[in-house]
Order: sequence, then C-alpha cells, then structure tokens
Amino acid sequence: MTIKDNLENIKSTLPDHVTLVAVSKTKPVSDILEAYEAGQRVFGENKIQEMASKYEELPKDIEWHMIGHVQRNKVKYMGSFVHLIHGVDSLKLLEEINKQALKHSRIINCLLQIKIASEDSKFGMTPNDAKALLQSIDFSELKNIKVTGVMGMATFTNDHEQIENEFKLLKSTFDNLSSLTSENCELQTISMGMSGDYKLAIDCGSTMVRVGSSIFGARNYS
Repeated sequence: MTIKDNLENIKSTLPDHVTLVAVSKTKPVSDILEAYEAGQRVFGENKIQEMASKYEELPKDIEWHMIGHVQRNKVKYMGSFVHLIHGVDSLKLLEEINKQALKHSRIINCLLQIKIASEDSKFGMTPNDAKALLQSIDFSELKNIKVTGVMGMATFTNDHEQIENEFKLLKSTFDNLSSLTSENCELQTISMGMSGDYKLAIDCGSTMVRVGSSIFGARNYS
C-alpha cells in the first residue's frame, strides 16, 4: 500500500467534521510530499526544530501542527509559521507563545492539553486547572494567542474500556469549558485519537485525529 492509498483509506472512514493530522515526525520530506500530492495539507510534528527544517523545504500552504511537548525556549523557532500548537499545558507557555506571535504580528492558535491518562509520563493540566487558567486576568491579557480547543492522550494500553473512559473525560472537559468564550478563547476542537484508537476517539466526540504509522508506516527511531 502506498502513502496515497493509506490516506484514502483513512479519509474514507472519517466524518466530514473531523480533521486528519498526518503525523510526519521522523519521516523524510519525500514522504510528506507524497502525502501532499495526494491532497493532504495538515501535518503534525513533535520536535520544533525538525518541523522548522521541513517548513523551509516544503510548500507553504501546508498547515503545520506542533503535537509534541513544547519547551518554552524553542517556541521562537516556529513563531512565524506554526498553525496550531496542541500541547499547551501552562500559562507560562501561553505567555511565551503570545510573545513570539507578537513579534511576527500574528495570532497563534493553541489547544490546552488535558491530562486524561493514568500514566505519569503524560503531560497536561487537570480540568480544574484549565478552567482557572481560562478565567484568569493574566490569560485575558494575551492578545496574540487564541485557545481553540483541548487535546488529550489516552493511556498506552489494550484496555478498550479505559481508553474510552479517558476520551469521554476529555469530551466532558471540553463541554464544561466551552461556555468560557472570550476574545482569545473559542473552543471548537477536541484533538484525540491516534492510529490505533482514532475510530473510538471519534465515537467519543473527537474532531481532530493524529494519525502517523497508519499513513506512513512504522517509524524507525534508531
């Protein structure tokens, strides 16, 4: 199966309201171009400098999504072009993104990462922390970011019921926060679900899925 075939197969299973983020981390520019030529325009990377390097080489109508954990000192490398930052887990990070967006006279869209997994290795805020952040005066003063939704990563497990419960937690968090609309906050996106569980995630309310290996094949981390 080619990358084009894989893309067409996955897209045929997605409802119209669900955005497919093709996760291209560790993959060469040639693979991304193959997906681009098959019509894919939204790509996700988990390392900022790798994404910035690919941005320089690839067509400029690509929407780049930063889906990995974000270190504040590296935001400057993507401030001029990133379309959406998925893993925002603190006010300090939002302030840095706002600062870099201001330098480039743009508004950067962000998702608040909610910790839904039981694993300690996963980042994210509690639903209560997210609510407090969105209601804070410090947040209201950030004019160059916009929080457009939430993101979560389920526990790495074969327990279908546990994953479903974690996805439902993210959906209920989104529902509880969605009334907190302001100039820099309008929640529309629920980013959850990856190659192994995106269909379940969509059933639980996901509007954005992050799929990599099912499109590009297994990754080589060596």
